[in-house]
Amino acid sequence: MHELSAAQEIVEILHQYLPNPKPDSVKSIKIIVGKMSNILPDSLTFCFEAITSDTSLKGAKLEIIETPVIINCSNCGKAFEIELMLFTCPVCGNNKIKIVSGTDLLVNEIELFD
Repeated sequence: MHELSAAQEIVEILHQYLPNPKPDSVKSIKIIVGKMSNILPDSLTFCFEAITSDTSLKGAKLEIIETPVIINCSNCGKAFEIELMLFTCPVCGNNKIKIVSGTDLLVNEIELFD
């Protein structure tokens, strides 16, 4: 379950920006998760809540935004969102593609209470 290690990384990132967060100071954390990152949003939320339940981050909510997998064809130069993991260009059929997005996992925003 790599969602646990991802949740731990999120907490470490929060502590980089908020070294000593006060209880109930963090309202939400927006996370961008690529569909190809193999992160299950529900599992990530569960793990985050579990490891923050007895900390000053208790109650902070993860807002997870999933990003699609986008490929760029090196033959025809077109970019496409793909649903199935068929890594060929839907226009020319070429399999020489570059994955442009969809593998990311990043903390995008930290929202604090006033």
